[in-house]
Amino acid sequence: MPAPPIRRHLLPYADALAARESAAIDTVVIHCTELPDLATAREYGERILYPASGTGNSGHYYIDRDGGIVEYVTPQRVAHHTRGWNPRSIGIELVNIGRFPDWLDSRRQAMDEPYTEAQVESLVALLADLQARIPSLVQIAGHEDLDLDEVEASDDPAVKVRRKRDPGPLFPWNEVLQAVPLQRFAMTSDHSGIDGETVGRFA
Repeated sequence: MPAPPIRRHLLPYADALAARESAAIDTVVIHCTELPDLATAREYGERILYPASGTGNSGHYYIDRDGGIVEYVTPQRVAHHTRGWNPRSIGIELVNIGRFPDWLDSRRQAMDEPYTEAQVESLVALLADLQARIPSLVQIAGHEDLDLDEVEASDDPAVKVRRKRDPGPLFPWNEVLQAVPLQRFAMTSDHSGIDGETVGRFA
């Protein structure tokens, strides 16, 4: 499969993120932006949330609804996208409205925007390209697979909702897994290991 066109548009603080060796990367995490468009995702990604380092939260790659791929952070830098998994993973964000703008409202937890065919085709091509460049990359997970926390709903503190639900029920896992030789990550029944490190197994 030919490498897909990737537009580089690094975040202003990208060089301040921790460097790492490619061999440290074994996981790719699939997200959706839960925002209306790529421009808004860029705005969120540029926000400084960690004053000590001057960095914020973002994925490495963003895939727009038309299939365009943009690199915000190189794989050789640790991006902040999945708690507990950042040093070993690459984050890929697909533009999708998700639960926006009421992410934690218990009455608005549906994630009913389908992913476009162009997005899925670009994702498959990007995953194949990353595997060719990073042989240690062997497994894939959804953000919802790795962050199982529940929090108080914004409309009713007595109700709990999932903090993260992306990429959500409409993500075409079967299609993606049939197209790329990555194994789907699944949590074990015990969600924490030694010193609270997340553990899991290949599904």
